[in-house]
Amino acid sequence: MVPFFVQIKCQLGRSYEVANALADAEIASEIYSTAGEFDLLVKFYVPESTDIGHFVNEKVQHIAGIQDTRTIITFKAF
Repeated sequence: MVPFFVQIKCQLGRSYEVANALADAEIASEIYSTAGEFDLLVKFYVPESTDIGHFVNEKVQHIAGIQDTRTIITFKAF
């Protein structure tokens, strides 16, 4: 499995709705609220054969209330 993170900027007042939708979809490993430019930091695991760009586009960005995303690809955990 390949881990990666997505920072999510939500429409005003919709952070909890987006977080709940991600949790209900059961596609995220961990969901955190954050301060700053983005509202949520979400950790995903996908099989190595998965196209991460397509996954984010098809499974994440279509959730109502999401305004913007930033995907962070990770290489190695220490």
